[in-house]
Amino acid sequence: MTKSAAVRRPLPTSPFKVRVQAPLKRFAVGDRVTHDRYGLGRAIGVEGDSAIAVLVDFGSRQERITQPYTAMFKL
Repeated sequence: MTKSAAVRRPLPTSPFKVRVQAPLKRFAVGDRVTHDRYGLGRAIGVEGDSAIAVLVDFGSRQERITQPYTAMFKL
């Protein structure tokens, strides 16, 4: 007779639950973006293969935004 282990689901308050990482944001030259502080803009440059930083033209200014892009979203 074989015994099978019961599958237990983790409790929502468990300190041992598996943490899921959010997928990395990818930006390309020409993408329209919005930033919480600077507003609407267009990506005009991407540094590195893994997009270490993105140069964004917000109209009145250009800003270099680095990872993690928590305040910037692709439109």
